[in-house]
Amino acid sequence: MSISAPAQTKIGEQAGSRHAGLVLAIIVTCQMMVVVDAMAMAVALPEIQAGLHFSATGLPWVLNAYILSYGGLLLLGGRTGDVLGRRRTFTAGVLLFTVSSLLGGLATDAGWLLAARALQGAGAAFAAPGAMSLLMANFAEGPARDRALSAYATVAGLGMAIGMIVSGVLTDIASWRWVLLVNVPLGLAIVVLTPRYVAEPQRHPGQIDLPSAATATAGGVALAWAFIHASDSGWTATTLGAVGLGIVLLALFVRRQSRVEQPMMPLRLIADRTRAAALVAMALAMASNFNISLFVPQFLQDVLHYSALQAGLAFLPMALVVFAVARGGRGLLPRFGPFPLILIGIGLCAVGIGWLGTLDAGSTYAAGMLVPLILIGLGIGTFLMPLTGLILKGVEPRDSGAVSGVLQTFQQFGGAIGIAVLVTVYGTALRHSEAGTAPRTATAHAIADAFLGGAGFLILALLSITVAALAGRARRAATPPPA
Repeated sequence: MSISAPAQTKIGEQAGSRHAGLVLAIIVTCQMMVVVDAMAMAVALPEIQAGLHFSATGLPWVLNAYILSYGGLLLLGGRTGDVLGRRRTFTAGVLLFTVSSLLGGLATDAGWLLAARALQGAGAAFAAPGAMSLLMANFAEGPARDRALSAYATVAGLGMAIGMIVSGVLTDIASWRWVLLVNVPLGLAIVVLTPRYVAEPQRHPGQIDLPSAATATAGGVALAWAFIHASDSGWTATTLGAVGLGIVLLALFVRRQSRVEQPMMPLRLIADRTRAAALVAMALAMASNFNISLFVPQFLQDVLHYSALQAGLAFLPMALVVFAVARGGRGLLPRFGPFPLILIGIGLCAVGIGWLGTLDAGSTYAAGMLVPLILIGLGIGTFLMPLTGLILKGVEPRDSGAVSGVLQTFQQFGGAIGIAVLVTVYGTALRHSEAGTAPRTATAHAIADAFLGGAGFLILALLSITVAALAGRARRAATPPPA
């Protein structure tokens, strides 16, 4: 089943240039909302579990319902924007995100909240690719776009830390519900302002491939469910069957993309070895970094007995470092190029998360967590913008929606599968803790094991970006000099 739309070529008359600051604020605010809501609920999980009676295995789905819906539908969102209009799709996505945030804030049981979170993710999937496409359309290539991309990447890097802080403050002084409800006025403002001030890029005639979207989403959900189920029940036949189903569905998705006339994920976009390796590195980095948002608050609340407010504010040094590095390091990219910055940044994250893997029940925030979190902030601020720019480099305007969807799909699926895998590491460590071990001690050791698993993801990311650097060097060597 496909949906077709005619081409429309009219573009807003320089709206982006006349109101560049406001356009950037609209796009960045949207990006902040969708990034923050991916993990902001982590600090509020204990209160949510108590209030809505979640089971231990059901609780991670407060995060993964959003992340998997977001990641699974991103390619559909990007393609829909190309065909039906990026500004229109962006606005519709923000509206769905806003309404589902309201519904989630009013939830009275677990099923209601999970359904609202899945709808939130769907709204984010249609808004986020449009945000990147609108940014590229409203800011000409060169210094203006570089500044806009820097602001966009800074928000992406800050989103996790800011989300933890805001979530902790709102949960402590009001309720976890306000973590969702705060999106409502922001979303309504974006819906009202976007049609007036943001230029509409050119549409492209084509089809929207619904079967591919369904296959990709179902495959991701099956894999995530398998790993989370394994954390509680082990590698049973049911668990292994879900893994097999997920792999088969994702393979069918890739096969369909190679055959349909207008794929949602054009394989030519990832045929470039540099871009493909950079996308893998991004997915692995997110697989590790998303788990900071899950396990750092859990350690602070379950082991150190911090309140939600204290756990949220614990991320403040990290947020300040990300912001300072992203703002102060803009001149480094033209001077050194992307690869050294990406390698240094991911390396710093690996050291920081590996350090968190040494935590135990006797650790304190100041002695055991503060410096690692600062290192992780340094790393995120250093690698995220150049890695994003490397993936987007050389993309044709007609492919901007598709490549934005591919980029964010790798980020969200990487994060979702990373959470599922490391929750399994955590659950397995808890099940195998020695008899008689104090719960606080067992929890601390299990969380430390999950952090070590996250460091492993980052080591793989370093290997992947090294492959990207070598592929880029080989291509440059093979290109004859201009006559």
